[in-house]
Amino acid sequence: MSAALASARSLSRSMGLRPPQAAALELLATLLDGLRLGKGVDVATALRHVAARSEVMDFEHPFPSLCFDLATGVGKTRLMGAFIAWLHHARGVRNFFVLAPNLTIYNKLRADFTPATPKYVFTGVAALATRPPRLVTEDNWEQGTGVWQSALGLDDVTINLFNVAKISGTKNLRLRKPHEAIGEGVGYFDHLASLPDLVLIMDEAHRYRSDAGLKALEELGPVLGLELTATPQVMAGGRAKTFKNIAYSYPLAKAIADGFVKRPAVATRENFRKEEYAGREEALERLKLEDGMHLHERVKTDLALYAAEHDARRVKPFVLVIAKDQAHADRLHALLSGAEFMGGAYAGKVITVHAAKTGTERDDTVQRLLNVESPDEPTEVVIHVEMLKEGWDVSNLYTIIPLRAGESRTLVEQSIGRGLRLPFGRRVNVAAVDRLTIVAHDRFQEIVDEANRPDSPVRAMERVYLDDVVRPGGTSRPVDVPSMADLLMGAATLPQALVNAGLAPPTPAFVPVTEEDRALVRHVRTVLDQESRAPQPYGAAGRRAAAGPSG
Repeated sequence: MSAALASARSLSRSMGLRPPQAAALELLATLLDGLRLGKGVDVATALRHVAARSEVMDFEHPFPSLCFDLATGVGKTRLMGAFIAWLHHARGVRNFFVLAPNLTIYNKLRADFTPATPKYVFTGVAALATRPPRLVTEDNWEQGTGVWQSALGLDDVTINLFNVAKISGTKNLRLRKPHEAIGEGVGYFDHLASLPDLVLIMDEAHRYRSDAGLKALEELGPVLGLELTATPQVMAGGRAKTFKNIAYSYPLAKAIADGFVKRPAVATRENFRKEEYAGREEALERLKLEDGMHLHERVKTDLALYAAEHDARRVKPFVLVIAKDQAHADRLHALLSGAEFMGGAYAGKVITVHAAKTGTERDDTVQRLLNVESPDEPTEVVIHVEMLKEGWDVSNLYTIIPLRAGESRTLVEQSIGRGLRLPFGRRVNVAAVDRLTIVAHDRFQEIVDEANRPDSPVRAMERVYLDDVVRPGGTSRPVDVPSMADLLMGAATLPQALVNAGLAPPTPAFVPVTEEDRALVRHVRTVLDQESRAPQPYGAAGRRAAAGPSG
C-alpha cells in the first residue's frame, strides 16, 4: 500500500467518513500518487497519468480537474474537508479556493467551515484542531490576512471562500481591483492567481460551465480542480451532456439502497378516483393539503416518540408545498394559516418563499428558512413557487405536497432531493422517521411508473396509502409530546390523545407550588435544553399512539 493511500485511510478513520466518502478520498490519493502538482505542469501528461487509473476521459479545463459525483445527502461538504485535510497533510498544499454558486450555498459553506459549528467539516482532524485553517471570505478579504500569511511563509492552511458572482460577474468585481492591503497595483484575484499551490474546489460544479464562469476559473490558474456535484451534466442543445472528468460516482439509487438517505415514497388514498375531481381543482388541492398535514402530524408524533424512547435529540418535521405562482402561494398561505384549516393549528407556522418578497419581509423569511431545522423555530410549512434547488438541503423535510403541473421526472428528481438527508445521520428502522413522502393523489401512478424506469435515480419508490392515517371526516389536531422531565417535575401533563391510546401518565416526582418551586423547574428545564437532553421512553403504548390517528 502506498503512503498516499495509507494516509487517506487513516484520515477516513479519524474523520469517521462514510464508505462512499472514504472511497472518494482514497481514489483521489491513488490518482494523485506520483503526479506533480504545480504551475506549468504538462496537462496532457497529467491526463494520461489519471486516465490510466480511472475512467476520466478529459479534464475539460486547462488544468487537472477531477469530478466527484455524490448523491445529495451523502455528504459532499464533509468530503471537501477531507480533501483539504489530506492535500495539506500528504501533499503540503496550503492554499485553497472554495467556490459557491450562489449566496445561499455560500452562507451554508461559511458556517460549515467555521470552527465549533454543528457541521464543522474538519471535526476529527487532529492536525487542524490546534491551528484551524484561516478562512478568508467576502467579509474579511480586504484585511489582507491571506496575503501577509503567504508573504511570511506561514504553513497554516488558508481557505478562500467566495460566491462565483464575485469573480465572474460584471458587478462588484472589487476582487480584481488593486487594493492597498494587498499591494500596490495588485488585486486579490491577482494574488490568488499567483499562488504556487492553489487548489480550486467547486461546489455544485455543474453551475460553473458557462462561458463567464469558465473564463474566471481559467484565469485563476489553479494547480488542481476538484468538482463536487450530484448532477455531473449540463444541457447543450436540449440534451444532457455528461462531464468527461468524472473520477468517482455514487448515484442516488445507490445511496437509497445503502441506507444513507431517507426512503422516498409517493402517497395517495387507496380509494382515490381522479375523475371525481375533474373541474374541481380547488377541492383536489384541499384534499391533498389536508391529507398531507395529517401525515405531517403522524410523522411529528413518531419523531417525538422515537426521541423519547432512544434518548435522541428532538426533530421538528416540516412540509414543503410547491405552488404554481406567487398569487397561488399567497392564497395557500392564507388558507393554511387560517382558523378554519385544522382548527388554526398552523397560524404563525407557515412561510412563503418567492421573488416578490423584498426588504425586511424577505430577510425575515430567509432567516426562518435557514433556521427551519431548529426545533425551536416555529415553521412547519414552507410554500415555495419553484422547487427549492441546490444549497437548501435539510434533514427535517418529511412531506412534499406538489400543487403545480410538471413532468413526473422533474418532480421526482428535483423535489425529493431537498429532503433526503437523515436527521440522525442514519436510518433508525422506524418507517415514518426514515421516509420522505410526496403526497400526489392525482399523479400517483405517473410518479410510480417514472420511478420504476431502469435509469431512474429512485427505483422502487415506496407506495403509501393514507387511508389509515386520515380519520373519517378528515379532522385532526396536532399532538405535542412533552418531555419526561416536564412530566415528572409537574410542569406538563400528558396529552389526552395519548392517554386515550393506552399510555399511563407518570406520577409527578415533584409538584411546584411556590414561586421558588417554579423557579427551580424553570432552571432544570433550561439546563436540560442546553445539554440537548431528550425525553425518556414512553414504552410500547406510545408506539400504539403513534400508529393510530391523532387525537
